[in-house]
Amino acid sequence: MQIENNKEEVPFSHYEELFGKLDPQEVVSRLPFVRWDGNAFLVTLLGRDYRISWPEYAIRVEDGGAIPPLPTQTFLLRCLLETKDAPWNSTWKTFREMPWGELYIKPYTGRVLTRAAFTFGTRVDAFRAAAEKLGGIALNHGDAGFQFEFFGNYRMQIMVWEGDDEFPPNAQVLYTDNFAEGFAAEDRVVAGDILITHIKSAM
Repeated sequence: MQIENNKEEVPFSHYEELFGKLDPQEVVSRLPFVRWDGNAFLVTLLGRDYRISWPEYAIRVEDGGAIPPLPTQTFLLRCLLETKDAPWNSTWKTFREMPWGELYIKPYTGRVLTRAAFTFGTRVDAFRAAAEKLGGIALNHGDAGFQFEFFGNYRMQIMVWEGDDEFPPNAQVLYTDNFAEGFAAEDRVVAGDILITHIKSAM
């Protein structure tokens, strides 16, 4: 592949190469909610089903929709390579409360919380309509809040508050506690980014 966008294509190429060397049986034993049919992995992310061929990488959206952007494809490859299944103990955590959260909080705040606040907190009704369209479960938190099934038994919640003359819009994202064990900190950042993009695409 000719590299045109180093920020996206170089990481993707790196993980694509590692993907070609993985053991499919190890993947499905580590991630029991991922299926392997002998030619491809069947993965569900935010309610969309993807077929990822192996060892030569190719991705197909099972509902016939558009191929996800390269950062989402890279995230899916990292999930197959590194993510672990972990039990959820029915509690929720902010990004800061999880391992390495304090170290990554500044980029996380800008990339996820501030982006969510100014994307959704300025258009709460549109956010609510998009989240409902995508099957989000309504929450009694914030001016609008929804819970989503993210990946396997990992779930996320997003709440937004509308801004006014005194306060800017605000947002919070919560993760099931198993994210602390199952995902690296940088992947938790990307998960928040993907969730926002997913909702924004339906607005």
